[in-house]
Amino acid sequence: MKILCACNAFKGTLSGAAASLALKNGFDETSPGSAEAFPGIADGGDGLVEVLRASAGGRIHSRRVSGPLGRSVSARFLMLPGRRAVIEMSEAAGLRRLGGRRKDPMAASTRGVGELMLAAARAGALEIFVGLGGSASNDAGAGCAAACGWRLLDAAGRPVPDGAAGLLRLARIEAGPETSLFRKIKVRGLADVTNPLCGARGSARVYGPQKGATPVQVKLLEKAMARFARVARRASGRDVARLPRGAAAGGLGAGLAALFGAVLEDGAAWVLENTGFAAALAGCGALATGEGRFDRQTLYGKAPAAAARLAAAAGKPVFVFCGEYETLPARDLRRLGIAAVYPLRLLFPGSDTNRGCARLLRRAAAAVRRRPVVD
Repeated sequence: MKILCACNAFKGTLSGAAASLALKNGFDETSPGSAEAFPGIADGGDGLVEVLRASAGGRIHSRRVSGPLGRSVSARFLMLPGRRAVIEMSEAAGLRRLGGRRKDPMAASTRGVGELMLAAARAGALEIFVGLGGSASNDAGAGCAAACGWRLLDAAGRPVPDGAAGLLRLARIEAGPETSLFRKIKVRGLADVTNPLCGARGSARVYGPQKGATPVQVKLLEKAMARFARVARRASGRDVARLPRGAAAGGLGAGLAALFGAVLEDGAAWVLENTGFAAALAGCGALATGEGRFDRQTLYGKAPAAAARLAAAAGKPVFVFCGEYETLPARDLRRLGIAAVYPLRLLFPGSDTNRGCARLLRRAAAAVRRRPVVD
């Protein structure tokens, strides 16, 4: 039985392609030629550009743009055939771009994402796909909009500061000259979550704490998101407060939908469809997938769960490899066709699962025919 190895990125450790190859090498140690490595999977978060480049080709463009807290960073976008550009928002505004600086969800901005969109538009893109995941920001895409020419003003007509804190003073949004560049460009957001911008399941309450928000800041973030939604509705006529996937990337999904007319899509499904995953799976009898942390959030929009669902629908068992594992109900695992979960921290206690991740994945895959760690 040939096993298809298709992993999401192990954040900050291994790319999806490298993790997939490590698993293949491990399986081949036990049974040469028994596995095939897929060039990684993604859902809009870290690794999107690399996965699409490996599968579809295209050309990488690099630009110096604003990082989440203003410091300049080098970020990339991918130009695919057909004048399509792919932007991974975390390249410019991701947690990984903090460079060791303290998380600051009230100040972090998506301005660099807008600068990448502007660069792609000037490079001739007619369609821009924005991967929404791994963000350090929670500004509803305000910084992105400002970089692309939108004027976000307070009651006195002054530009509001970048970040969610500035949105607490937002009074109106006006289109500027540069926004005309986007009138003929189709924008699509590739989301890894389904949550709306506001409310109990919104970006502030669910994801704010992950970005360092205190309980007081979570309340302020919620007020900022609600204020942005009200003002954006007056400016665009579109109500994004409850829009599914609007919470993605700290509300960037909602901002793209309101001010750029973006369609928000299931990022994992889109990537799998556009990288030939189904055809690769058809030639194999099982799937080995994984990511750095396998938990309840994985079940809602993440690439490993999307890949597992396709395998389960085809009656093929799924093996999950991860650095850390949050125990999930057996019924949820069965629904995804998951036969076993292999957490590296449990398999190899005391090992450095970051520096030694590839080696540990190889060792775990070589032992996959042994009794599963989790049934």
